[in-house]
Amino acid sequence: MQLHHMINGIISSRLLYGLIIVCLISSCAQKEIIPKDLLKETLIPIPVSMEAAGLSFEVTDRTVIYTSGDYEFLDHFIREVKLLSGLNIDVAPMSTSRDDGGIYLILKKIDNPNDEAYELEITPKHILIHANTERGLFYGIQSLRQMMPKELESATQISDPILIASGKIIDYPRFGYRGAMLDISRHFFGIPVIKKYIDYLAKYKMNTLHLHLSDDQGWRIEIKSRPKLTEVGSLTAVGGGKGGYLSQNDYKEIVRYAQSKYVTIIPEIDMPGHTNAALVAYPELNCNQKDPYPKPYTGMKVGFSTLCTSNPAVYDFLDDVIRELASMTPGAYIHIGGDESHATKKNDYIAFINKVQAIVSKYGKKTIGWDDISAASLSDDAIAQHWSDKNKAIAAVEQNAKVLMSPATRTYLDMQYDSTTPFGLHWAAYIELDSAYIWDPGKYIDGVHEEDIVGLESPLWSETIDNLDKIEYLAFPRIIGHAEIGWSPQEKRNWTEYKTRLAKHESRLIEMGIDFYRSSLIARDSISSQ
Repeated sequence: MQLHHMINGIISSRLLYGLIIVCLISSCAQKEIIPKDLLKETLIPIPVSMEAAGLSFEVTDRTVIYTSGDYEFLDHFIREVKLLSGLNIDVAPMSTSRDDGGIYLILKKIDNPNDEAYELEITPKHILIHANTERGLFYGIQSLRQMMPKELESATQISDPILIASGKIIDYPRFGYRGAMLDISRHFFGIPVIKKYIDYLAKYKMNTLHLHLSDDQGWRIEIKSRPKLTEVGSLTAVGGGKGGYLSQNDYKEIVRYAQSKYVTIIPEIDMPGHTNAALVAYPELNCNQKDPYPKPYTGMKVGFSTLCTSNPAVYDFLDDVIRELASMTPGAYIHIGGDESHATKKNDYIAFINKVQAIVSKYGKKTIGWDDISAASLSDDAIAQHWSDKNKAIAAVEQNAKVLMSPATRTYLDMQYDSTTPFGLHWAAYIELDSAYIWDPGKYIDGVHEEDIVGLESPLWSETIDNLDKIEYLAFPRIIGHAEIGWSPQEKRNWTEYKTRLAKHESRLIEMGIDFYRSSLIARDSISSQ
């Protein structure tokens, strides 16, 4: 009897051991998939289409990124994920299998022909990013970044699993031009600040940075054939602060860096007004008999300076400037300013703009100017940037020109949020987050329709700001609302829904180290930050 019980005990132990082994093997073979809801992810700009599958993909040590190209942005992304997770993410040539896990970046023709479109498909086994171009793959990665832990933005290591919600995203932009302008003339900002701003734009799928390189207070770009522009004209700034300028090598470095983020640089030389710094350097370009030798200017007034539009030497000067600028600018456009030329007679202004457009064209570029230039005969490929007078934008459209939307009451980032904002101006309006977001470029001006508009741009003038913290405070979070206006379909945008998304997104801005404005319009209570 005792032997019988002993045998039964041995058998029971072996059965139990076998069951444990089977369970362990089963557990390894069928790893638990943690559910996540794609529709609850905080994506800005909001995509065109999202379908949730209720599961997730986990990034692990076994995750490999498969690609058929050598993409600089991918190297940066992998470094970030490694720092965040401690995982040994690697890159390998494209695999034809979809069962071996991993993240696949696939250049292929997708249903939407737009060269910035992408499709993002996430299953528990793999992530597929399909796009027509490398730019589309880059934007797919930006969406994927926002679905990963916010610590990715600061390279803070975490121990929790990195889970990506499963489902499918189809996405493409509403407008082709989605940009920002940074004024480095009133106060000078150098390479580090400009690169940081480019980083910020790229994260939100903005693709253009317009640099305001000259104004009354300072000339900020080296022109080798006109050395006094930087030797003399670059020394001042608003308030008497330190001036500065970009050497041509600096400018080329910025252009190269922007290209790596799929951002196009558009340089602006403002003319015929806003030119006091140029006139200080070369007084012979001035026709003011009462003040033939202009003095350096550090104030904030506008409209008092002008190039001598009847002097042939002015056009020789501009030929030199535009030639050198065009030679180091791979983008299609040169911005010629043209705003607030109050000291220039109207007929002289019109003749001037017509001549300058021809110089821009001579060097293989197209003209952009503030919509004041619509008083002239615009070339077929010109763009008028609307900022104040709606009639000037309409006049541009009547000449078959395209319009870039930058209405000052909606997009000027140097405008104060309210009367308590510590810096900024308010001549156009106080612009709170709702005012910046609740408008439709395609319906903003009667007579300027969606097909007339190339996109929108958020200008940041620098009269009252002199460091990156102040740039960030005035730009964020208004600029990411503008990014959504430029990218997302109008019917997908809703202020009530957006401000809930923005509240969740604020924790990501904190991880980025952005000194953003905390609006009282954004309810932060009971928000689960992502």
